[in-house]
Amino acid sequence: MIKKELIQELFQKFEQARYVYNEVECWSARELQEILGYAKWENFSRVVDKAKNACLNSGIEVVHHFPDIRKMIDLGKGAQREIEDVALTRYACYLVAQNGDPGKTEVAFAQTYFAVQTRKQEIIEQRLLDVARVSARDKLSKSEKKLSGIIYERGVDDKGFAIIRSKGDQALFGGFTTTDMKNKLLVPDNRPLADFLPTLTIKAKDFATELTSHNTVEKDLKGETQITTEHVENNKAVRKMLIERGVKPEQLPPGEDVKKLQRKLESDEKKMVKEAKQKKKK
Repeated sequence: MIKKELIQELFQKFEQARYVYNEVECWSARELQEILGYAKWENFSRVVDKAKNACLNSGIEVVHHFPDIRKMIDLGKGAQREIEDVALTRYACYLVAQNGDPGKTEVAFAQTYFAVQTRKQEIIEQRLLDVARVSARDKLSKSEKKLSGIIYERGVDDKGFAIIRSKGDQALFGGFTTTDMKNKLLVPDNRPLADFLPTLTIKAKDFATELTSHNTVEKDLKGETQITTEHVENNKAVRKMLIERGVKPEQLPPGEDVKKLQRKLESDEKKMVKEAKQKKKK
């Protein structure tokens, strides 16, 4: 998760880089390149090109959101040179961020900064938390699917996998079963426990699951008994680490429904696309 101090720093940079071009709020691609941590214009211009293609595929006129402009830069001793630049609308910036390097903290921040329609820092901070939560849940789903595939090849069916997961939960939550935790957190019967766990616990479950996948292959484990023992031990190890840091996973409050957060994030994106299309018609 991005630290609060860095959020404040990036927020100010994006705010200060904002300007009006043809009566539309814009950002210079050259300035955005620096803020997003790209050293070379050649590399960043490829990201801009990908964003243009994404804009075109959305049925939105590219020229309305990526107009080419020229910019003067200082060369020293009073000399200047004119270089190519692109005026990026908020929607264009969002597409650039979506096509940028996901490993860059600046890019992750930009994806949220340009997605929300307000520039209030606290709303941006909350959305970053929401994105992290949805991403963590998606990662856990993929890890569990990976583990399911591995153990299926080693003689464990769907019923056995459910038992392995249940035993893992019991180890992670200090004896509380999956059902116990669903009752404790008021999780609907037809919904997975993980959809309502706090982000920290989701990541803890994911780590334990990844360990089990790795060790099942490395140790060449076979059958429900061996793999259950491995999964229980991994969850106990993760629990021990949390306890040592003062965290008891069974005592943490529930997180907001992941599905609800996902719908909210998707709604933000749809609003942005709709707004971009409306500006095209004006």
